[in-house]
Formats: sequence, structure tokens, C-alpha cells
Amino acid sequence: MKIVVLAKQVPDTRNVGPDAMTPEGTVNRAALPAVFNPEDLNALEQALRLKDQFPGSTISVVTMGLPKSAEVIREALYRGADQGYVVTDRCLGGADTLATSYTLSQAIRKIGDFDIILGGRQAIDGDTAQVGPQIAEKLGLTQVTYAEEILSVDPEARKIVIKRHIDGGVETVEAPLPLVVTVNGSAAPCRPRHAKRVMKYKNATVKAERTPENAEKYAELIARKPFLDITQWGAADIEADMAQVGKTGSPTNVKAVQNIVFKAKDSRTMTASDADVEGLIIELLNEKIIG
Repeated sequence: MKIVVLAKQVPDTRNVGPDAMTPEGTVNRAALPAVFNPEDLNALEQALRLKDQFPGSTISVVTMGLPKSAEVIREALYRGADQGYVVTDRCLGGADTLATSYTLSQAIRKIGDFDIILGGRQAIDGDTAQVGPQIAEKLGLTQVTYAEEILSVDPEARKIVIKRHIDGGVETVEAPLPLVVTVNGSAAPCRPRHAKRVMKYKNATVKAERTPENAEKYAELIARKPFLDITQWGAADIEADMAQVGKTGSPTNVKAVQNIVFKAKDSRTMTASDADVEGLIIELLNEKIIG
């Protein structure tokens, strides 16, 4: 099987400070630690399980962002992915979900041959859960969202059976290949890095990461080990319409980002006695918190 995994390097939203936003209303990524989007790791694990099940399968990981987002490609390679693509260009900055899904769909078109596209349900820096479904729409593909486990795949019949975890319960669906699947955080966690693969891919880079000081070193490395050259694409490489990318192609803007911490004004300790429970319920009803 030919599998594409969508991955994103996101700011760690557990550490949002006063400088988290730029004056233009975009996330100040330089001010926040960067992490592999958690649910994209769940999606990667589903891809790796398919690769285990179908020997000869390949996993291509695609990300859009700054050159440093190649780190998520390396993390995926450490865990069992085969190759990666970083789509990076100044004109792609400030993209909302519409512009992001357009850019990624263009990159997937350039990759060409695939059976399944997997991605996390949503990214922790936006929480919209829109990019996966928008990519499916742009590529004209079937989509299955809120996936928790891929139960079976029949490559010859071009069918897949997926368990979805939705509000109110669990649903099992059958869908045709190729398709887009977005994976919940409740799915199986991603396996850890493999030590041999870390040693193999630790020097994998995209062109933009190579400075004049280390360019010669990387040129020699890549000449001997071509797999260390992570593919880097700009907007022109994926034949993107400039009116649909970055800030220009984004009809939505973030007004502000705030870190809100809820603090209790007071606390009390209660027992499990009927009197205490009844008193609490009466108080909540009187304050119109419940009822």
C-alpha cells in the first residue's frame, strides 16, 4: 500500500504567554516550543500498522511550515516512515485552514500515487478539525473522520473497514480506497523511536536547514547516503495558485490568543454522606448551576 501521512509541527499550547501573537494576528511560533501534533502521531501509528500488515508498503509524510518543521519528518522516519516532504515558502505564511488544505492537496497531487491519506483529527494550535475534510473535498475523495482503529483492508476489493469513536458511541464503517482518514487522540499511541533508525536518519535535512558553514558536510553526506535529503518544495514546485495560499488565500484571521487559567475562589471538603450530597445539590440548584 502507498500511504500518505499529514503531520504538523505545532506550538506547545500549554505554554502560551503574552507574546504568543504577532501584531498581524498570527501565532508567534518563535515564542513557543514546537512539538509534533499529538493526533498526527496517532495517525502515524495507524499507518505503521498498515505497513506491518502489508509488507512492501511505503509511508510518505507531508508537512507544511517553516524549514524547522523538518523535525516532524525526522521523528516520523525514526518510527518507521520511508520518506518525507516539507512544503515551505514565505508566501505560505499566515495560512488558515482553507489555504493550508489547498497547499497540502497540491503537494499530495504532486506525490501522485496513494491508497490512503491519514492525518490527526485536529491540530492543538487551531482545534478546528477542518484541514483533513477540506483536503478530501479538494481531492474529490471519500473521507472517514474520528477514526479510532483501522479494522481491515482489502487492497484487491479496494475497501477498508474503520472503527469511529463518535459522540454517543462507536461506529464501524466501510469505505472505498483511496480515501482520507482523520484519527482521534483516543486511537493507539504511536510507537517509540527505533534506535537504529535514529542513527540512520539523525542527519536527514531539507535544503533550507543547511547553512553555508555546514553545506559542504551535508553535500558529502547526501552524496553517500541520498536518503538523508528530505524533499523540500516551495509554492512553485507544487504549482500552487498564489491567490489561494498563505495570508492572501485565508478568509479567516485570529483576533487574539489568551492563556486562561481557572482558579477556584474557595474550596471545601465534603463527605459521601446523604446530607452533604443533598446540601450540595440544593446549593447548585439555587445558584442555577444545574437544573
